[in-house]
Amino acid sequence: MARPAGLTAARWQVLGAVLHEPLPVSGIARAMGITRQSVQRIADLLVDQGLAEYAPNPAHSRAKLLHPTDQGREAIRRIGPAHRDLAERLADELGDEEFARVLEALERLSSAMDRVSAGTSPRR
Repeated sequence: MARPAGLTAARWQVLGAVLHEPLPVSGIARAMGITRQSVQRIADLLVDQGLAEYAPNPAHSRAKLLHPTDQGREAIRRIGPAHRDLAERLADELGDEEFARVLEALERLSSAMDRVSAGTSPRR
């Protein structure tokens, strides 16, 4: 879905993380649960492509904020219809009840991963 917009899945995710508010690379990494170095590499590629840019961070002079350019926002908009179509086809394939069960399972998995990564999950 991302390829026609000139993005990889990883670049789409990082760009998507800053659509609503600029964030430092470390903040994106925390939100995504991956290393800062991985996000830094992808963010630099997005900047090189003209899809994002760095801006000064008033809270931290060395940790610049990443935010999308107009070109980056347009790339994300181009993905929207294909993403929406896939989601609708999956929902039709699964049916309402199964779709709700899958969503609930994914939400439980996400919560469990948050607890495990925070070290608050009990060991068995």
